[in-house]
Amino acid sequence: MHDPLATTLLTLILLLPFAGFLGVRMSSQQVAGPLAIVLTGIGLLLSGVVLVGTTAPAVPILTEWLNMSGVSIPIGFRYDGPTAIILVLAHFVALLVQVYSLSYLDTDADKPRYFGYLQLFVGAKAGILLASNLIVMYAFWELVGLASYLLIGFWYEKPQAARAAQKAFLYNRVGDVGFLIGILLTYRLFGTVEFAQLTAEAPTYVGLLLFMGCMGKSAQFPLIGWLPDAMEGPTPVSALLHAATMVAAGIFLLARIHPLLSPDALVVIALIGTITTLWGGYSALFQTDIKKVLAFSTVSQLGLMVAAMGTDNLNGGLFHLLTHAFFKAGLFLGAGAVIHALHTQDMRQMGGLRRSMPVTFWAYTICAAALAGVPFGSGFLSKESILAGAFAWASGQHSPLAYTIPIALLLSSGLTALYMVRQVRLVFLGESRASANAHPHEPDRLLLGPVVLLAVLSAWIWFSLNPLSAHSSWPDTLFSAGQLGQPVNSAAVPHAVPVWLAPLSIALVALGGWLGFRLRDPAPDQLAVRASVQYGFLDEFLNWLVVQPVVRLAHGLYRADARVVDGAVNSGGIGVVVLAHVANAIDRFGVDGVVNGGAWLANRLGGLTRSVGGGRVQSYITAAVVGLLLLIWWLV
Repeated sequence: MHDPLATTLLTLILLLPFAGFLGVRMSSQQVAGPLAIVLTGIGLLLSGVVLVGTTAPAVPILTEWLNMSGVSIPIGFRYDGPTAIILVLAHFVALLVQVYSLSYLDTDADKPRYFGYLQLFVGAKAGILLASNLIVMYAFWELVGLASYLLIGFWYEKPQAARAAQKAFLYNRVGDVGFLIGILLTYRLFGTVEFAQLTAEAPTYVGLLLFMGCMGKSAQFPLIGWLPDAMEGPTPVSALLHAATMVAAGIFLLARIHPLLSPDALVVIALIGTITTLWGGYSALFQTDIKKVLAFSTVSQLGLMVAAMGTDNLNGGLFHLLTHAFFKAGLFLGAGAVIHALHTQDMRQMGGLRRSMPVTFWAYTICAAALAGVPFGSGFLSKESILAGAFAWASGQHSPLAYTIPIALLLSSGLTALYMVRQVRLVFLGESRASANAHPHEPDRLLLGPVVLLAVLSAWIWFSLNPLSAHSSWPDTLFSAGQLGQPVNSAAVPHAVPVWLAPLSIALVALGGWLGFRLRDPAPDQLAVRASVQYGFLDEFLNWLVVQPVVRLAHGLYRADARVVDGAVNSGGIGVVVLAHVANAIDRFGVDGVVNGGAWLANRLGGLTRSVGGGRVQSYITAAVVGLLLLIWWLV
């Protein structure tokens, strides 16, 4: 279906942010922020119009990009129900982040660069959502990576920010290399990379190579390490990266390529997602940086979404992506308000903020409750959808070991409640531990308004009339395989929710919350604390397993190059120089010597002859007499 209006709208949605990137970068300090907000607001309005007008999957923009040896590679964009709702979500969160940034970066000296990068990010994210094939998605995928690198390293004068940006870029390159190889193999196998035509199951290794793109962008085990370091960027950037944009791109990729994934590939994906959920949750447990707790929480929740995809549950994974965007953006922006008030990210220097920042406290608590899976929060509904799908998937497997995945995901709910209640206790409850110079107070409306709005949107009512069940909710219907333009299979069928699941989940959340309130942190040098703070020593392990061997190999190759290759080259050069000197000597004393000697002899003989034949009679008579005397002497 080719709808001219939809084509025009989607063209504008794609082009506005990139035009905004150029326009905002060239604007002044005062104009940059408002201009970026207006452009994103227009994009949000257009996305809303597309959402309302979406009735069936369509490809409104499709044209030939490349034609080599009769092979045509198209560039195309498509939209459907899930794409439209996530497009609205991405623009909405980006708009709130930019409004928030007006106050948060009020004194920053380079607003055009900051808001320009945000526009680039929004455009790249829109391209990922609207791409109709893997090639186009990969192009925007890399553009998102570039924009995130620029935003994480926005304060590049800080060495930590520069290193964090480089780390994020390199970690993502590892995943993207596998993703690119998977795209090439997909084309080799099917002769196309169009999502609408990729409906057959691919070999397991192809699916896992494509999944590597998700591992990098969505920080799945073992490529977790870049995400907490990305906190070195401005706090509004953290909200944008961790809510509905960059890290969620991997989940959307899995939804698009789901028909290609074999059962074995899905099992591996479910296992990696489950490991990531628990790993990220434990890593958040004893953190002291308010933003790092939220960063590892994002890692954990992304693992939950990936596990949902691996258990053949598109509905649950995308539903949680949607709800997570609101409460996690609210948490990051709320954390930014706290940091803005106290000028520190260390939770050990906070406490007692409930009295001085009551609105921030309640908004933050509501978002934290939604994240933990407390009833009447949106997170409870989306987690219930994921857990129900996981248990249904495990019941259809041949081995009872499959139940370890849903059980682990269920336990992660209690773990989430534990570390979030601990964070709320350290930041807002008890007595103040802030410095004497700190005077915490509520932020201005530009900072507080987005936090309150996101807290309101974290309630259950926006997603389901029933606060204790997501069954028959609109996300449960919208985020299905059929709506994604894929064959209808088990992923499109809502899973029956066991009657014991909600009570058990609530009990685990309550237990985790009680422990988070009562538990006091052990000594920092204890192994359990160090393992959490250093996220299971994953960086150290990867440094030992990958980085150090590569560095040693590089040094070995350098020495081999210096001693063997350069030695051979230098020795050859010296030999050539010696031979050149020998040849020069032979030429000078041999060839040139004979020629010059003959010339010298001829010159001397010519000189003698010239002296004898000088035209003087006396000389001729003398020579004749001398010659006659010599002849007589020789004969006698």
